Amino acid sequence: MFKVTFGTPEQHVPSAYCPSFNYTPSAVNYPVESIVYEQTDRGVLITMPLAEDEHIYGLGLQLKAFDLRGRKWVMRPNADPVAATGDSHAPVPFFASTAGYAVYVDTARYAEFYFGSSRPLKRREVEAVSTIKASTDELYATTVQSDSQIVIYIPFAKGVDLYLFEGDTITDMVAQYNRLAGGGCTVPEWGLSTIYRCYTGYHQDTVLQKAKQFREDGMDVGIIGLEPGWQTHSYSCSYVWSDRYPDPKGLLKDLREMDYHVNLWEHAYVHPSAPIYDELIALSGDYEVWQGLVPDFTLPEARTKFAAHHKTIVDIGVDGFKLDECDGSDYTGSWMFPIFTKFPSGIDGDQYRSLFGITYMQAVLQALGDHPTLSEVRNAGALAAPYPFVLYSDLYDHKDFIRGCATAGFSGLLWTPELRDAQSKDEFLRRLQATVFSVQSLINAWYCEEEPWVAHDCKDEVKYWLSVRRGLIPLLKDAFDRYHNTGIAPCRAVVSDYSHDPETYQIDDEYLLGDRLLVAPLAVGEEERRVYLPAGNWRDYFTKEPVQNGWFTIKTDGIPVYETY
Repeated sequence: MFKVTFGTPEQHVPSAYCPSFNYTPSAVNYPVESIVYEQTDRGVLITMPLAEDEHIYGLGLQLKAFDLRGRKWVMRPNADPVAATGDSHAPVPFFASTAGYAVYVDTARYAEFYFGSSRPLKRREVEAVSTIKASTDELYATTVQSDSQIVIYIPFAKGVDLYLFEGDTITDMVAQYNRLAGGGCTVPEWGLSTIYRCYTGYHQDTVLQKAKQFREDGMDVGIIGLEPGWQTHSYSCSYVWSDRYPDPKGLLKDLREMDYHVNLWEHAYVHPSAPIYDELIALSGDYEVWQGLVPDFTLPEARTKFAAHHKTIVDIGVDGFKLDECDGSDYTGSWMFPIFTKFPSGIDGDQYRSLFGITYMQAVLQALGDHPTLSEVRNAGALAAPYPFVLYSDLYDHKDFIRGCATAGFSGLLWTPELRDAQSKDEFLRRLQATVFSVQSLINAWYCEEEPWVAHDCKDEVKYWLSVRRGLIPLLKDAFDRYHNTGIAPCRAVVSDYSHDPETYQIDDEYLLGDRLLVAPLAVGEEERRVYLPAGNWRDYFTKEPVQNGWFTIKTDGIPVYETY
């Protein structure tokens, strides 16, 4: 990897808040002189060449897009990314090309990336018009031209650091980017078991009753998640046990004796009834969210005070947290602190939105101390690989969820296609299959007073798929250990490993899991699908029967999974 510095980089950038940042320079073959830097009144412009046959991937968790070529993308945190614009739970200014290079732009601004969608002015010859375009597809079709370029615009900035990576595959380059952040996270084996998030209206006795029932029924659940009802106030948060849980220490002890771990829902907006409210008010922004403080977690003092209270929760037996609502929804849901919010550290509101999830995770990890975890978060971002937190979404399109399994790995992120709702037995099982074959097997039944498989009469099927998950845990643990040591993501798009195979360039509904599995889920409503297996020796994961590589069609009520051998 090689760093190129233009102008005077800003103070509040992701690398400044990455304690494990590890830049080790080495020579690259990329023609650095072809990168053009321009300082304008609006910010920074960087221009790079883009070849006709290049395909571009990355820019964080992208649920609505895969190959990024030919479009404009804005790195804007958003809880509800409804279109292919770059909006994301975890926008990351890092991209990789099939041409063998990758770029990380060290900025927390709402940077804009143009991958061949905008071209500089030049005098062009008049061409004869031979056809009349009669459809919107023809009128707005993106044409690939030899003068295409990459343009990166960073508002307000007066300089920036670019990091260049080279490798034989996208996996190689992403691994280097992850090592720049300090390497992938380590996770406990128990964190890879299925997590069941309980109905938010449950009381302590009901949680214990359900936990006992899972054991009696042979449901392979390893983690119990408690939703907003565990707190006295949840929007904003008090971080205090409600009277529904009169003996939380006893509850956690009983659950641990049944071999469960416990995860608590929360968000970072601090209610006036929270014990840490007065301590944090001077360390928070000058705008509220849900009448709660927005702590400035870029300040070590704010993280320490927040962590100190959470440590009292950890000390009685909590193993993890679900960090909700830190991505913001003011574009579609009308809540989040404004970008003109003033914070005591001096960070701008847009920069803090981009760093909010990362610094929030740091505060919670400080509370957890030496306790290992695999938790959840709604906003990550640049240099996130060292954090043992998995992204999820309130939006719920199943094809988007499958696409997220492929795109998250381009940017050092973890993602779960959680199971939360289903209108039929078929939908429930299709969604369950995908979450079982992902980095985190998550059933979020916060709205279900009874277990959701009861309503859909599929208890036996659920029991089977949860046992399949149990069998995957050794493979997944090995994948996370490799992630930590080498930076190779545990879940990756097929093009990531097979970057020289053009057949993989548009495959957004298959992904690699660990070092030997290829997963090709069927989306809700599908009975069959086309599957592509790249060159190599493959066999069916379930039957162990050899399968020829290449394209083929499969019809199944299960999930197509193949392993190399």
